[in-house]
Amino acid sequence: MAYWIQRRTTILAASILVATACFGGELIVEQRDKTFVANGAKVTALKIKVGDVIHFKNMDPFFHNVFSLSDAKLFDLGSYPQGQARSVTFDKAGTMEVECAIHPQMKLTVEVK
Repeated sequence: MAYWIQRRTTILAASILVATACFGGELIVEQRDKTFVANGAKVTALKIKVGDVIHFKNMDPFFHNVFSLSDAKLFDLGSYPQGQARSVTFDKAGTMEVECAIHPQMKLTVEVK
């Protein structure tokens, strides 16, 4: 039984990695419970490629904002309600700190290569 659980966990972890790679340059990052969530798990860092798009979707019953003051990508998506999504195309290599202006504990590092 322990082998089956370990094997299932390994397969699940591999599936999550493959799912991230299979988006074909597009990734949905949800804002849920005042955190950033990708593929059903809380994330604090993402690695993507130049030209990839992240769709930030608000799943909370209150407004969120997404912005970055990083030199590699400066943006502010403004505030938006539950159910809406705003997108960013990462067209330059670098590391960006992404935050929510409304909830300062929400931080995400995006590394673009």
